[in-house]
Amino acid sequence: MQAQLRFIYQCTLVAAIGGLLFGYDTAVVAGAIGYIEEKYQLSAAMTGWAASCALIGCMIGAMIAGGLSDKLGRRKVLMISAWAFAISSVGIMIPLSLNMFIFFRMIGGIGIGIASILSPMYISEIAPASIRGRLISIYQLGIVIGILLIYFVNAAIAGMHDHQWNVDTGWRWMFGSGLLPSIVFILLLLRAPESPRWLAAQNQWDSATDILEKVNGKTGAAEEVKAIKSSLSEKQGTFSELLRPGLRTALIIGIFLSIFSQVTGINVIMYYAPEIFKATGDGSSSALMQTIWVGGINVLMTLVAIRYVDRLGRKKLLLIGSAGMAVCLAFVGAAFYQQATTGYWVLGGILLYISFFAISLGPLTFVVVAEIFPNSIRGRAMGVAIFFLWLSVYIVSQTFPMLLESIGSAYTFWIYMIMSILAFLFIWRMVPETKGKTLEEIQDLWKPKN
Repeated sequence: MQAQLRFIYQCTLVAAIGGLLFGYDTAVVAGAIGYIEEKYQLSAAMTGWAASCALIGCMIGAMIAGGLSDKLGRRKVLMISAWAFAISSVGIMIPLSLNMFIFFRMIGGIGIGIASILSPMYISEIAPASIRGRLISIYQLGIVIGILLIYFVNAAIAGMHDHQWNVDTGWRWMFGSGLLPSIVFILLLLRAPESPRWLAAQNQWDSATDILEKVNGKTGAAEEVKAIKSSLSEKQGTFSELLRPGLRTALIIGIFLSIFSQVTGINVIMYYAPEIFKATGDGSSSALMQTIWVGGINVLMTLVAIRYVDRLGRKKLLLIGSAGMAVCLAFVGAAFYQQATTGYWVLGGILLYISFFAISLGPLTFVVVAEIFPNSIRGRAMGVAIFFLWLSVYIVSQTFPMLLESIGSAYTFWIYMIMSILAFLFIWRMVPETKGKTLEEIQDLWKPKN
């Protein structure tokens, strides 16, 4: 049993490095965007574009990842994402034009988009049902550790020289620092096993069984193989299959949960946290330190989610989190509306908001989306759902500077509050509890009832 758990956690940690790069590469812009805006004298719309251009790559990566992984395997396509991260980091280090910065950010975005689908999918296809929620949540822990890590790196680089050096050069170093975790990810993937469910879909049953025995033991592996054979005998391979009754419900849940995880404002905090705290009257150094508090709370509360996701279940945590987020966003909006002279009220509200997000929509969106689709179409179905996640991230991050300029901070945060209320209602009515069910048992939820 000890050997089985060690093997499971080794596989999970490799995939979680993909999450770390995801968080690192998306949040690096938080420390750099102010300097980029100053260097290129950007308008609010162009600032939003510079912050969010990587998300075009994320959408491309999300759309190609599922189909590619169904053909080539989960591990090989994760390797493509690792190389995309590395190329992006090196490219931005070279002092070229704003257009070349955007080009290399999009390459990095492709890596993020691929990892956002394949890392949780890879974990879900290896993990035993009893601890699957916890293991997929470790992927989210990788994301938030990556975010926290880059906040420290950004603060350290920003403190190396004066403000003008940061405007000219420092922000490029922030992006270039991603090369090191990219290399670590490449090296770890070289020794990682392939997904047993993908191997089974390719009729490589001996290899699949060997991996399943390392996870479940001989008896458990035999039961898993039997269930996988049964699920693969029902051939579903096209997008049109997702629109039939039953599976259509799974697709709606996957898409809307992905959308709600972003339109409730999380990436506004992750991308623009220093600029938000500056708006309360704090200086750059204070704002960067408050941003590190945001990252620290994110990591701490994700650990809480990992502890309780397989005890309390997905739905209960999602409901608690979305309700708490709505209350916190109402408070943050009110603090800005009252023009609080200290940033501590805003910081307190944002830290509570992060806490509720980190126990719910943060990790559990990926848990649910990685669980609810049938084995034979999981890659492409997740591709559709996560495409909408990245489209939502793009819209939110592109529009945030324009909303601040046009309607102000208070009303902007109240818009995200309304989205959190809608998320609560959707989860309450639509999302089923998947705690403790095998992937094949979850697949049976979508079969037409006789």
